[in-house]
Amino acid sequence: MRVWALPLALLALALCVTYSVARHQQTTTPVAPIRPALVNPEALAKRLASMQAGWPRSRNFDCAKLKCVALTFDDGPGEYTAPLLDLLHKRDVRATFFVIGQMVAADKDGRLTRRIVAEGHEIGNHSWSHPALATLSREEIERQLKRTDDLVEKLTGVRMRVMRPPYGSTDDRVVTELHREGLAQILWNVDTLDWLNRVPALVAKRAGAAKPGSIVLLHDIHRSTVEAVPAMLDTLEKKGYTFVTVSELYGRTPAPGRTYTER
Repeated sequence: MRVWALPLALLALALCVTYSVARHQQTTTPVAPIRPALVNPEALAKRLASMQAGWPRSRNFDCAKLKCVALTFDDGPGEYTAPLLDLLHKRDVRATFFVIGQMVAADKDGRLTRRIVAEGHEIGNHSWSHPALATLSREEIERQLKRTDDLVEKLTGVRMRVMRPPYGSTDDRVVTELHREGLAQILWNVDTLDWLNRVPALVAKRAGAAKPGSIVLLHDIHRSTVEAVPAMLDTLEKKGYTFVTVSELYGRTPAPGRTYTER
């Protein structure tokens, strides 16, 4: 009798547990299965762009072998930035935009600033209010850089890695602050003087004189500059040029505190 007592007790316990679980399942409201939400690829891409610093990554052009040119646009975003972005998108061209903090702050809902990042362009710091940085104190230089960096990062999730000093005004103190803020100093070797001569044909002609490895200075706050872009692209494309961002021109993110004018 003792031999069978333990197995019978275990069997009774198992039946009790099974009955209890079955009864509990019958009286509990069924839970609907979790289905993954449908994702709009374009919306996801834009969300990723705002979350990931440096996204989208370089397209890995080998500018040591290709004829590359980096088009750069200063002083925006402004009223002509959207038409410019439309043009660049249509031609599948990426550029680098050096933005002013006050202009970013005035950009409604950060729409243009976010669009620059979402469409694969590089975004860079051009100070908060466009002063000649070399005339400022160290503390003022720091504020000009950091305030713009922080606002762009808040809007886009991207921490800028390149910076262009307004008017090209720089010195050792500026470079020291750039290094501290994690920014490379990007100058240029082709000046279209689009701020002075607002004639599209003339702007396009000057940009068309770029050599392989050039960094071209332009301003997206002038309608005449945007009007010059199609002819500019046509001229350079006929010469076999590939349009890249500043970082793509060097094949890597430029080093903080270093100065770049061309490849």
